[in-house]
Amino acid sequence: MVLPLIPTVHCDSNTTSLTASALQSIRTTVAVPESELKRWRRTFDANAKVINGEKYLDPESFVTAIAPREDSSKIALAQFSILFRVADASKRGHVSWEDFVVFQTGLKRPDADYWMAFQYFDVDNSGFISYDEFKTVFSANIGPDAIPFDFNCDWVKLYLGKKNGAHVLGYNEFTQLMKGLQGERLRQAFRYLDTDQDGFIRPDEFKQIILEIAGHKLSDAVIERLPTLCTLTPGQRISYSEVIAFHNVVRDMDMIERIIREVTATSKDGRIDQSDFLNYAAAHSRYSLFTPMEASIIFHFAGRGNGGQRLALIDFAQLLDARWKAPIDHVDAKPHKESFLNSFAHSTFNFGLGGVAGAFGATIVYPIDMGTCSMQNQRSTVVGQLLYKNSLDCAQKIFRNEGFLGFYRGLGPQLVGVAPEKAIKLTVNDLIRGRAMDPETGRIKLVWELFAGGMAGGCQVVFTNPLEIVKIRLQVQGETAKIEGAVPKGAVHIIRQLGVLGLYRGASACLMRDIPFSAIYFPAYSHLKKDVFQEGYNGKQLSFLETLGAAGIAGMPAAYLTTPADVVKTRLQVEARKGQTHYKGLRDAFVKIYREEGFRALYKGGPARVLRSSPQFGFTLLAYEELKKAYPWAEAPPKVETALTSRRDEMSRIRARNALKILLDVHGDFGRRAAALKVNGGR
Repeated sequence: MVLPLIPTVHCDSNTTSLTASALQSIRTTVAVPESELKRWRRTFDANAKVINGEKYLDPESFVTAIAPREDSSKIALAQFSILFRVADASKRGHVSWEDFVVFQTGLKRPDADYWMAFQYFDVDNSGFISYDEFKTVFSANIGPDAIPFDFNCDWVKLYLGKKNGAHVLGYNEFTQLMKGLQGERLRQAFRYLDTDQDGFIRPDEFKQIILEIAGHKLSDAVIERLPTLCTLTPGQRISYSEVIAFHNVVRDMDMIERIIREVTATSKDGRIDQSDFLNYAAAHSRYSLFTPMEASIIFHFAGRGNGGQRLALIDFAQLLDARWKAPIDHVDAKPHKESFLNSFAHSTFNFGLGGVAGAFGATIVYPIDMGTCSMQNQRSTVVGQLLYKNSLDCAQKIFRNEGFLGFYRGLGPQLVGVAPEKAIKLTVNDLIRGRAMDPETGRIKLVWELFAGGMAGGCQVVFTNPLEIVKIRLQVQGETAKIEGAVPKGAVHIIRQLGVLGLYRGASACLMRDIPFSAIYFPAYSHLKKDVFQEGYNGKQLSFLETLGAAGIAGMPAAYLTTPADVVKTRLQVEARKGQTHYKGLRDAFVKIYREEGFRALYKGGPARVLRSSPQFGFTLLAYEELKKAYPWAEAPPKVETALTSRRDEMSRIRARNALKILLDVHGDFGRRAAALKVNGGR
């Protein structure tokens, strides 16, 4: 059982026993696993400097050891040195291994952010914070140009009493004071700047207030537009209610981001307006989360002053991401248009990736394809020609008569054909989808999804049909050779026998199969990734198995529903033997198969076709997606990356950042003047 490392501080606890107990319980580190100690040791040794034969962390190396690697805020790396004063318990100016273990153990607490802030204010290590300590630490860190704070206000007296020193803050009381401090600072700052006492301040004064208490939470673009808040109402000035509303927006930014991400993900066009935002927030919460004024402020800054328009997720980036920078060509430059040569090169690149991916998928499932073709070609009306009872029986007989290599008969032409086939299919689909896609939302209308898939399937027939007819004849001649004693013929002989026009026999059936197949497959694959596996939701990237699953599942309905066209195509392309029905064309084949063999004959090999097409396209699309990730053609389109979607860092580093944020909420310059702090010997 893991015991609490630090007892909760109460304001009526004995000072000496409290401090001794807390420090002793941390230093024992009884609840710290050995693997964790090794990780801390590795971090310490990697950053420590040798002083007098011993390893220590100075302020710079300490910051490197504890700061988040990929911070999603505007907090400068150097500002983490504020926490050095907390870790340097011995006040020597450097942190030993023992000090580092104590600090890291403190970061294991679920309330580590407030605990570190409490230690920063508790200058004398008494376990309590007096009025003088609070005032001195606060004043020493805000600078002479900051908006003054009245420590004798009623709000402070509610926490610390009317008589200075009569009431000290324990840990739990301190956390509540810090949580409400920004609101009180906001109220006092507005009253201080509202010299006319008419309930309004100037836009530049509003900007000054926000920079002091929340500048580290906002992007430069939003900061520059802060004065434009005055345009929401007539008068060119900003009221107290608007200041409070803006502060509420900043405070609840995580909730706002979640709502925006979810509502834009469910929107038909990937865009939302204020009504969509408020309706979604109301439908997914017990009480009303946001006022109309707060919603107006959100859309005002996201819409760059035009809050009435429908906005995509990318429009909210400057409000949600404190690190957001405007694109260089955003204002004056014309939108970049891809040149013909670059577009051609891009398509050629995708063509190559599609060919490799297609060959990979085809090789894996070729034995299944062999069985499918053999099942579809047998004629139930010809006596003695019912060679296979089912797919399993077919596989057993192929293996018995031809061995393992029999499953791969005709693979050569298949690989030669599958490369351009899959390459054309994937390239055309990507090309049309890219042209039809909204660049801001990443959305594409369903009609364009169907059109892109259908066109991809139609274009591939130019290469598919000749190669499939050769492949099919190579596949079916194996059993024929065993029965009739004929010598198997090669691909070259078959091509010469058919001629150019003969290579396109059954092309109409091939089109009838491939166009609906791709029109079903690609939209299904896209929506499975997005709607079922939640790709892109809060920055999610699909795993290996999720991508394979989406690609495989999409192939099931596409393969089975197009089986009748595949059966007809196979019958038209296979050379009929003596006693078998001859087909004049597509319509004739459909009619004769239905009359002679029944409706079920049109779905012969349907399950085997699903078993072949589903994994083939699963592995093909998986390979294609992974190849595009490994060899990207260009930079990925801009995404909204925030703390909500960024890769999770070590929890200790996250809590160190959060502890610093609590201190910066007091003032954006907090800690920069820490060297001036000298109270009871300082530390």
